Amino acid sequence: MKKFGISAIVAASMFVFTACGESDGEQAGAEANNQTEEAEQNGEETDANGETIEIGVTPWTSTVPPTEIATILLEDMGYTVEQTQADVGGVFTGLSSGDLDVFMDGWFPMHNTYMDEYGDKLDETSVSYPEAEVGWVVPTYMEDIESVEDLKGNEDQFENEMFGIEEGAEATETSRELVESYELDMEVVASSEGGMMAEASRKIQQEKPVVFYGWRPHPMFNNYDLKVLDDPENFFEASDVKVITNNNFKEKAPEAYDFLSNWSIGIEEVEKMIVDIDENNEDPEDVAQEWIDNNQDKVESMTGE
Repeated sequence: MKKFGISAIVAASMFVFTACGESDGEQAGAEANNQTEEAEQNGEETDANGETIEIGVTPWTSTVPPTEIATILLEDMGYTVEQTQADVGGVFTGLSSGDLDVFMDGWFPMHNTYMDEYGDKLDETSVSYPEAEVGWVVPTYMEDIESVEDLKGNEDQFENEMFGIEEGAEATETSRELVESYELDMEVVASSEGGMMAEASRKIQQEKPVVFYGWRPHPMFNNYDLKVLDDPENFFEASDVKVITNNNFKEKAPEAYDFLSNWSIGIEEVEKMIVDIDENNEDPEDVAQEWIDNNQDKVESMTGE
């Protein structure tokens, strides 16, 4: 498996893929090809035919476990898999252009804007897990704040700041629209997921007021007592998390497409794996392999074996 970074070159409307230093990537590809050859020699059917599958990976913790599981299983099926790091806008653009084949972490309705723009080139292949909570969150010790509306007139308690994820993310733009609609005197401070959580953690440890963007699955709900604020105007809604592929993927890799069409995983399972990776510093591939080993019935139902 190779891992890449992706950046858009606006003038040329192209993508530049830069290797991020997985030194064993070529070896993994060779092993996948060997597996395909062995399967053919043993009379087993395989549709891989040496195809390379490009998976887009956002910088979100929720993207990692399903991506690693899918990568291992696809390589076991004989495919070569390359992971490309990008923000969510870059992932959807890459899918629409055919530079990327698969994204394991599409959030809907949050990402409907991308489907509105690129939907004729994309396929909503399966639901990974439904009804994932998402929205603005505060610590439960803030007993008087239950709704976004309760922030009105109390903005100074939060130093007039709400902490969000990276610029360009739909959640960040939606948060700014929410501020305007509810007429809140607050600034949405965009940062990486890690930067947002560092700021939130610092304030929570001091039991200070803080409001930030939250979602499940995420270890924040294991580490802290949090509540998702009511949002009467429904800027944020519980999301169905889906596997998205480009429209050519079914023809390019039919066996892989069938597998991903059957894909599903429990939100609690993803959350546990995120904790193992982020909090316990376990290797993502090892965590994914452990899930596969412990869920063989599930794996067989998805792969059709």
